[in-house]
Amino acid sequence: MESNNLLFLILLISIPLFLLKRSLTKKPNLPPSPLKLPIIGHLHLIGPSPHQSLHDLSKKYGPLMHLQLGQVPTLIVSSPKYAQEILKTQDKICASRPALKVPQLMIYGTRDIAFAPYGEFWRHVRKITTLHLLSSKRVQSFRRVRDETVAHMIQNIRNAVGSPSGLVNLSDILYAFTTSVIARVTFGKEFLRPGVIERIHGLVQVNSKLLGGLHLEDCFPGQKWLDLFTGLSGRVEKNFHGWDSLFDESIEDHMRTDGDKGESDFVDVLLALQKEENTKDVFLSKEDIKGILQDMFGAGTDTTYILLEWTMAELVKNPNVMKKAKEEIIEIMKEKSSIDEDDLGQMKYLRAIIKEVLRLHPPVPLAIPRELMEDTTIKNYNIPAGTRIFLNIWSIGKDTEYWESPELFKPERFIDSPLDFKGNDFQFIPFGSGRRICPGMQFAIIDVELALANLIYHFEWKLPSGLEEDMDMTEAPGITTPKKSKLVLVATPSQSTKPLN
Repeated sequence: MESNNLLFLILLISIPLFLLKRSLTKKPNLPPSPLKLPIIGHLHLIGPSPHQSLHDLSKKYGPLMHLQLGQVPTLIVSSPKYAQEILKTQDKICASRPALKVPQLMIYGTRDIAFAPYGEFWRHVRKITTLHLLSSKRVQSFRRVRDETVAHMIQNIRNAVGSPSGLVNLSDILYAFTTSVIARVTFGKEFLRPGVIERIHGLVQVNSKLLGGLHLEDCFPGQKWLDLFTGLSGRVEKNFHGWDSLFDESIEDHMRTDGDKGESDFVDVLLALQKEENTKDVFLSKEDIKGILQDMFGAGTDTTYILLEWTMAELVKNPNVMKKAKEEIIEIMKEKSSIDEDDLGQMKYLRAIIKEVLRLHPPVPLAIPRELMEDTTIKNYNIPAGTRIFLNIWSIGKDTEYWESPELFKPERFIDSPLDFKGNDFQFIPFGSGRRICPGMQFAIIDVELALANLIYHFEWKLPSGLEEDMDMTEAPGITTPKKSKLVLVATPSQSTKPLN
């Protein structure tokens, strides 16, 4: 959020216009709302962690709440009941995206899946992604990539254990793991130039901050002069050029290479589809390909890393849960030295742990905003077309009507429970639901399960001496929410397990 000084300037300039408009307009029948200030509306109520600010407001004004964010009418949804109304009952008219400045500038005019408005183009790229990039068959085809990258991660931890400090910066290791996986499946091992992983890491981090910000230009559409104070365009364009040059390099490398490499990556698939699709009615441009690739990195790197980081943090805080998970893994492993993906389906407690972390720490706590395409009615309230809709996934996972002691970390609540994260249980929607559900859900979960099982199986974990009762669990701000402080732990190789070959 930009400075309070700029908000005050807008307020001072615009009060006369607000008073005139207020005298001429009739109050609509909208959901409950806090008192608002002239012109800026409720912007002053949104803190650095918007999902937490909105959660606190919903306790007072209800799970269906109307806010005026600058000039933009906004609907805040904080309960499973109203989430189902938006994501299922009225999904079609709630499935579009608003024209936000950052994705417009950074993702090729939103030529992608996550931010494109609902329509023919979005349906086309969504179909390409689900059928050709993230299908079950394609996810399974990257099995060797996952195995090799997990083995490399485990070796990196062993190297850290043998260092003079003996401490493991697990946050950095997990980020390198998730970035390596998505880079391998996107660009291919043959095209990973030196320094690419580090470049991607930096670009994704800036993406999260820029896309997660509540920018004044989005709250006052058309007021381009605001950029003189915020400098947002310059920051976005710098990051855009970083992505664009990276994608150009990879696409050119792939186009220069003939013959079968033996392992098709995402760029291979999209270039082949471009040749095929461009003989038909729908054109797949180079910008479309790059927009899809940027989504793969944005959604496939940060969210997976964050889920792993929060899971390990919760396990270290709850050693009895860690012990129980390890016993389950050892029982399933028997005498094997490495975990096979086929073993993961038997690890019910491990899956329960992951579900509980997704409930407590959803990687995207405030879902990407939607925009209502038609006037509608929800609970006798009249919601006009053009209203921006925010679903507070973080708040929904803590609804006391559906969750007993929701602040507790308790994986047992998912044992023998039919609840799943596939979009049908609206009290538990970390990946969303409806037309806009995350298409990379299966890809992410198998990465997390395999990495987590290996981390638990091969090492004993604890906090450094003196920090046992004082782990910082603060979230960093952004569209995704990792831990604010790095997760630095003490790891000891397990005596009962064998090193990976």
